[in-house]
Amino acid sequence: MFKTVITLLRGRAHEAEEQLADRHALAILDQQMRDAAGAVERAKRALALAVAQDRQEERRLGETRAQIADLEQRAIAALQGGREDLAQKAAEAIAALEADAAAAAKARTLFSNEITRLEGHVRKQAARLAELERGRRIARAAQAVRTARRGRVEAAPCHESTLAEAEATLARLREQQAEAETAEAALDALDAAPQAETLSETLAREGFGPPSEPRAADILARLREKAGAPASN
Repeated sequence: MFKTVITLLRGRAHEAEEQLADRHALAILDQQMRDAAGAVERAKRALALAVAQDRQEERRLGETRAQIADLEQRAIAALQGGREDLAQKAAEAIAALEADAAAAAKARTLFSNEITRLEGHVRKQAARLAELERGRRIARAAQAVRTARRGRVEAAPCHESTLAEAEATLARLREQQAEAETAEAALDALDAAPQAETLSETLAREGFGPPSEPRAADILARLREKAGAPASN
């Protein structure tokens, strides 16, 4: 029984780990690619340093060989001049320099082969990283599309809205705006309709019916009548 429980717990832990990895796959991929890019960058710097050191060794080897050639000429001149002692010293120096040059040449051969191998390795790693970068962009685009289509296949999280919900909200908003515009148009029509008082004034001015407002001529006639003055023609 105990073994069964331990096996079940291990299985649940593995299942939870896989679910966590699935939910955060893009974040995990981003970090893994950052780590890989850092490793490739460090490899490039190490390769650049190795190439610089190899070129430095190449210059030293060239200088050693030039020194050997110079001593050989001087030793020959010493022999020709009867200075066996100086020629002996030059020969001993040449022997040491030739040993150093041979060791350096062998080391450079091994070093150059290693650099060539590392260059191939870095190129492959850089190509794989570039391919991963392209794959990551595609994965991000696919994730964005999947998020946009969420709601058709799976329910969206409680804190996220779907396109369908946004479209429903927009439809309600447009309906409310249409109702408001209709009401405003009706009010404008009522405001534009001729009022009864305004129409009466218009008719009075045209001579149809008594005037709706007192006129100066009528007031003056009334005053003349009270004063007993003759009306003016």
